[in-house]
Amino acid sequence: MVNTIDPPMGLVAELTHRCPLQCPYCANPVALHRSGAELDTATWRRVLHEAAALGVLQLHLSGGEPTVRKDLVELVRAAAALGLYSNLITSGVLLDAPLLQRLVQAGLDHVQISLQDADPGNADRIGGFAGGHARKLTAARAARQAGLALTLNFVVHRQNLTQLPAMLDIAEVLGAGRVEIAHVQYHGWALPNRDALLPSRAELDRATATVEAARQRLKGRLVIDYVVPDYHARRPKACMGGWGRRFITVTPAGKALPCHVAESLAGLAFPSVREQSLAAIWHDAPAFARFRGTSWMPEPCRSCDRREIDWGGCRCQAFALTGDASRTDPACEKSPDHATILAAVAARSTTPPDFTYRRYTNAREIVD
Repeated sequence: MVNTIDPPMGLVAELTHRCPLQCPYCANPVALHRSGAELDTATWRRVLHEAAALGVLQLHLSGGEPTVRKDLVELVRAAAALGLYSNLITSGVLLDAPLLQRLVQAGLDHVQISLQDADPGNADRIGGFAGGHARKLTAARAARQAGLALTLNFVVHRQNLTQLPAMLDIAEVLGAGRVEIAHVQYHGWALPNRDALLPSRAELDRATATVEAARQRLKGRLVIDYVVPDYHARRPKACMGGWGRRFITVTPAGKALPCHVAESLAGLAFPSVREQSLAAIWHDAPAFARFRGTSWMPEPCRSCDRREIDWGGCRCQAFALTGDASRTDPACEKSPDHATILAAVAARSTTPPDFTYRRYTNAREIVD
């Protein structure tokens, strides 16, 4: 039988959960993998070879903070030798000019740096890392000086949206080719922090107007990606381009996932690259087939004319809000569970509560 599943476009390699930042919206699972559970260099090199053979084109080196890995340059070099386009997704706080130079020499193509705000004090408060904002700006300048393509990622929410015009100014001044204005999605650490992060509809509408005006003003100079929060949507997004359709994620401990938060789904057994090849996982793993395509869909998804556009929305969100990953994403206004979204918006407090910060408890282990 001929396998008709297209290969994934991208591999998201979560090299580690270690990170010096403590962002309260981090998409990493609440139960973080310790450094002793991480895949070693040889295994990651094998995974990269298998990814290239499978047809992967893009490698996204992520975490946690990937620059804490001492073998990062070696992995970038291996990716370049395989013809993979490499993108380093980093907080930037550990990314200095000497490391950047080594990464460029190894063949790195692109850097994506996350920022918490345009205001240094609030940025450092949100990230839980004193002096982090200044380090990020220095890293962004160094990336451009090194000739790397640069994307800036601003995760926005009710506690920084007033700074959105200044965020766009920073991207322009730093010479980024792309900026992503991404409203928090409520997975991982963001779900218990939802009330502290969720904007009102009025705040969202003002942000959207600001982005649209900037797109017109900066057309041809800066590409602006804009991700809206599902909690104010009428229709769900095609999460990761659809379950098991465009991306494959490998966790620090080696679990292969159809999306970066799929490990949150109870009842699904995700295979490990320690035990199976990437190709076997992509084509044959039951967990990847479970929500791929449209045959799994309940009503109203099954008869919806958008079923091959949004692919049923987010399985992880459906599970988080209903306890059943196979239900229609509650973000959809046609979902029988849409009231759970409406209730969360209605229950939003006037004053945001304190953050529950992401904690990687052993600080020494972060950089060892």
